[in-house]
Amino acid sequence: MSLNIDRINELYRKSQTVGLTPEEKAEQEHLRKEYIQAIRNNLRGTLERIKFVDPDDCNGA
Repeated sequence: MSLNIDRINELYRKSQTVGLTPEEKAEQEHLRKEYIQAIRNNLRGTLERIKFVDPDDCNGA
């Protein structure tokens, strides 16, 4: 994941200076989609582990 972020940032910096080739633009788009999917999966996993607690429940279970 870290390598993808580094590459995404590298391609962004290059796009701001000299521009990207069509291949680099496609790579950038692919890496961004992978990154967003990883974030979504991480968030989904976190939300699935949330346990709701009823404040009126005196047993604490």
